[in-house]
Amino acid sequence: MSKMAGADGDDSLYPIAVLIDELRNEDVQLRLNSIKKLSTIALALGVERTRTELLPFLTDTIYDEDEVLLALAEQLGSFTVLVGGPEYVHCLLPPLESLATVEETVVRDKAVESLRKISHEHSPEDLEAHFEPLVKRLASGDWFTSRTSACGLFSVCYPRVSKSTKSEIRQHFRTLCSDDTPMVRRAAASKLGEFAKVLELEYVKSDLIPLFAALASDEQDSVRLLAVEACVSIAQLLPQEDLEKLVMPTLRQATEDKSWRVRYMVADKFSELQKAVGPEITKNDLVPSFQNLLKDCEAEVRAAAANKVKEFCENLPADSRETIIMNNILPCVKELVSDTNQHVKSALASVVMGLSTILGKDNTIEHLLPLFLAQLKDECPEVRLNIISNLDCVNEVIGIRQLSQSLLPAIVELAEDAKWRVRLAIIEYMPLLAGQLGVEFFDEKLNSLCMAWLVDHVYAIREAATCNLMKLVEKFGASWAQSTIVPKVLAMASDPNYLHRMTTLFCISALSEACGQEITTKQMLPVVLKMSEDQVANVRFNVAKSLQKIGPVLENSALQAEVRPVLEKLATDQDMDVKYFAQEAMTAVGHVFPVSHRPNTVPQAQNTDFKQPFLAPPLLPGNLVLFLPILAIQWWRLARFISHPEVFQVFDHLVLIAPPDGAEDSSSQALESWQRPLVATPSSNQAVEDSMSHGATWESGK
Repeated sequence: MSKMAGADGDDSLYPIAVLIDELRNEDVQLRLNSIKKLSTIALALGVERTRTELLPFLTDTIYDEDEVLLALAEQLGSFTVLVGGPEYVHCLLPPLESLATVEETVVRDKAVESLRKISHEHSPEDLEAHFEPLVKRLASGDWFTSRTSACGLFSVCYPRVSKSTKSEIRQHFRTLCSDDTPMVRRAAASKLGEFAKVLELEYVKSDLIPLFAALASDEQDSVRLLAVEACVSIAQLLPQEDLEKLVMPTLRQATEDKSWRVRYMVADKFSELQKAVGPEITKNDLVPSFQNLLKDCEAEVRAAAANKVKEFCENLPADSRETIIMNNILPCVKELVSDTNQHVKSALASVVMGLSTILGKDNTIEHLLPLFLAQLKDECPEVRLNIISNLDCVNEVIGIRQLSQSLLPAIVELAEDAKWRVRLAIIEYMPLLAGQLGVEFFDEKLNSLCMAWLVDHVYAIREAATCNLMKLVEKFGASWAQSTIVPKVLAMASDPNYLHRMTTLFCISALSEACGQEITTKQMLPVVLKMSEDQVANVRFNVAKSLQKIGPVLENSALQAEVRPVLEKLATDQDMDVKYFAQEAMTAVGHVFPVSHRPNTVPQAQNTDFKQPFLAPPLLPGNLVLFLPILAIQWWRLARFISHPEVFQVFDHLVLIAPPDGAEDSSSQALESWQRPLVATPSSNQAVEDSMSHGATWESGK
């Protein structure tokens, strides 16, 4: 350590001295920061000193907070280049081995992740000489922490080692699968499928299948449920003729396990298991098992199985799909529709509509439609919402008119639900519903709901309702909006509640583009302009924002004759926010204002003090840039600070133009450019003309 700290005056040792000091600091954040700078420190030290000094120091002396160790484990995973490349990557193994044995799980997992990453950078010789011994040490460690870490390393080193070493690795894995500690067996079970993928098929059958069966019968349900995940990988590796004998007995046992957590895992992985075992075993074994899971005594298991109904039915053999669904699955589904647990009903409602595309029109009308209608009347809002959100599936098969009479009460109840998130969800589905139900049904039954959302007491609902109107106008057209939506929106401009008046402005901003120029100019603009005189400042500055938003849609004549005077008036408002947003709007739409009306002035450059006074105390150039974006004060001249600048005053914002002598002038070299569009009055000054023709920039001196 003294060697690293270096008392010999060598400046190159200073970075590592800083690192050591910070690693010893009582402040955890300082220690964490130093660890995050390890790559910089290593780069400064060079590859040799990183290998000989930094890594041994990290290995021997760090016993720190978990957060620091986690950062260290992550850093070391990308250290290969910093220690000299793949030839020296084995130097990273000692500190990572230490980190893989610590008590905190997240640190161990990150260390294992880094070890797996650098394992691919080892040559086969180095892998067998350095990496494989590390795995053996971890696998035979006294503490369970090291043995759990070893489980994640077998699969990355097994394919690239010698035959004799492979045999040793398999033996170590067998030992860990029967370890006395449940945590180690859990780790082994979680990596069983991954290890199976790199094993030769003969060893999968002879070694892993017995381990799989033993883990699936473990006394700890946390081990057994992890074996279910491995079942998918193992089934994908085995030939079809071996599945019935080697895998299915264990899988049948898992579907009837006494622990609901194991059965839940089977239900959750059922579609993957179905694809892995193939159609014949599915028909003979998995269909009865799936029925049992749908009827399970635990609600969590039923919900997990219900979530898989559509996917399971889609993966059934085509020649017997309809028969299996009608005879085996549909009776269970009918029972779940009236289940006592709302999570089960909600899970079923999210997928059951998909059965209509599988069963076809006739079966849907006869068997599924009554279920849909019952779910639309369910007392649980999530059930009704899930049915409505999947209406497109039914619409493709039988048309939505079959459901329209039952849909309406369900939609109304959801639209008025006490939970605002439920109301928000139904709003998001309204454009889909409107497109499927048609404009006539919408105008008659749902239009009033959409307008009611605009005055909801929750802002998120009002905002979503505004977006909803925009989508409806895009779907039904501007003429529909003009006769149906726009009059109702504009009527809210005189509402006594200022929040509702603001909603009018939000709607106008959202609808202007979809409604087009004529409707926006003739119907919406007068209302916006009138609201500029509102007593509430929040409304007035939203008027400015709305004018900025609808400006590109308006006719130029309207901008010049009507919008400009209003914005100029708002730009002198007593409220700072109103003034700011008015200036922003003028900057955005000012390009269409006639030159004679622009408030900009372009003084000729002179190297003398200007006699016109500032309207605020002068600032030093270094501070000026900090205040420009926020001051709402007119600044007329800056020439006393910068030699021969050209200054544009654009709606209370300063825009400095390059001096006539060009950008290479000494005063220009120190400028830091901020890009901003500019409108300017023509001037005889050539620099001004050049700036106008090329798009002037806002520059401020450092």
